[in-house]
Amino acid sequence: MLQDHAKLMKVFSCAGEIVGRKKLQKMIYIAKKLHFPFYEKYNFHFFGPYSEELTLRVEELENNGFLSEVKEKKGGYVQYRYTLSEEGREFLNHFQVDMPFLEGCIKNMNEQSSRFLELVSTVLYFEDLPKEQVQEKVFTLKSKQNYSEEEIAQAHQYIATLRNQTITMARSV
Repeated sequence: MLQDHAKLMKVFSCAGEIVGRKKLQKMIYIAKKLHFPFYEKYNFHFFGPYSEELTLRVEELENNGFLSEVKEKKGGYVQYRYTLSEEGREFLNHFQVDMPFLEGCIKNMNEQSSRFLELVSTVLYFEDLPKEQVQEKVFTLKSKQNYSEEEIAQAHQYIATLRNQTITMARSV
């Protein structure tokens, strides 16, 4: 159990700061789909793939002082900022988290918008379907987001780029 917490703490250590619960959910899901060892169960939810297990794990880290959560009011909603606390850094030093290519992947995803990561994770959720059906799912399930065909193509390209980067890094070791 603590190893799974340590892996999540490693994500925060790599990212520095993650702004938004939705963004965090999508980053972990995408990393999982890239074969990083995250084992949280995901279901499709309002904003795409969502893991209640991940939400609970984040709450546990925050309650134990390993993760700093700052709430900011933004218009009509609350936005959350997450950073690893000093206690979290010390705790993480006691674990061997063997995910050598995670940092570059996490930093790259953290630079993307939450909206784009929602699209990418949705495309990955339905990746076993033909591209035309994936596009139909996006247009139907994400109609409020108003994604364009071009954005869906960009999501497919981004997924390919992330996969190629992790494969290239693995081969160079």
